[in-house]
Amino acid sequence: MAPQKKAGRKVIVTCAVTGSIHTPSMSPHLPVTPDQIAAEAIAAVEAGAAIVHLHARDPETGRPTQDPDLFARFLPRIKQATKAVVNITTGGSATMSVEDRLRPAAHFQPEVASLNMGTMNFGLFPMLERFQDFKHDWERSYLEGSRDLVFKNTFKDIEHILRTCAGNGTRFEFECYDISHLYTLAHFLDRKLVTPPLFVQSVFGILGGIGPHPEDVMHMKRTADRLFGDQYVWSVLGAGRNQMPIATQSLALGGNVRVGLEDNLWAGPGRLATSNAEQVSIVRTLIEGLALEIATPDEARAMLDLKGGDAVNF
Repeated sequence: MAPQKKAGRKVIVTCAVTGSIHTPSMSPHLPVTPDQIAAEAIAAVEAGAAIVHLHARDPETGRPTQDPDLFARFLPRIKQATKAVVNITTGGSATMSVEDRLRPAAHFQPEVASLNMGTMNFGLFPMLERFQDFKHDWERSYLEGSRDLVFKNTFKDIEHILRTCAGNGTRFEFECYDISHLYTLAHFLDRKLVTPPLFVQSVFGILGGIGPHPEDVMHMKRTADRLFGDQYVWSVLGAGRNQMPIATQSLALGGNVRVGLEDNLWAGPGRLATSNAEQVSIVRTLIEGLALEIATPDEARAMLDLKGGDAVNF
């Protein structure tokens, strides 16, 4: 009798398709229009992503936008073409009010929405040293302005977002950019405004947050273990060139991973990623090389206790 294959641990791959961190001029492959965002998300799911994390952009200027009408031009297409878990940002951009940032998640009632767990400096201006030519007038000033810009998410803001979405069955990807954000999440857990399993996305390498050193990753994991025990599902996001090294460390520590062009434009030293699917394929190779398996969307739903793709408003 042939030996039976033992199933490997399931790893949730999230793909952040486009976002407000990188401006359109920095890569010709960054999706901007609704057609491009839909196509990139679908291809990422086909490559192995269980969750797609979605922002929207003005198709004419490339600016980040939280206009629900633009989200409506790609959300149904992704739902019809895939079984993916759709994760809508409540982060948007640091220049937006909390009410503007919340509009798409409140309206479309997704299975998952992202939620930054604190107010912080969010320094994007070092990109000005690496990029000289910009397609749109707003891009250089947007990056320069981050020298004196705070991403605001106070306790009041976070509570407002949680309570607004509470009746919709939307759960959250809690984006934790520093150790203090884990303690903030623990505060809301103690108040029973959030319920396990908590989906904790630890973010490394953003100027203003925790760094990308392996000890930083370990410190984040140890603290989350101490605060949440078996009540959370851990994932990591490494910004820029830190994406794959930090993903690899997470996999070795029993965690999950997030990739995508929102977080990193590259596929290797000096080589731009040509698509989100390319990054998903790279991390899938890492996962399978460690004798692990990628989670399907339905397996991710079970791990995160989600309401199901048929219970959204799109």
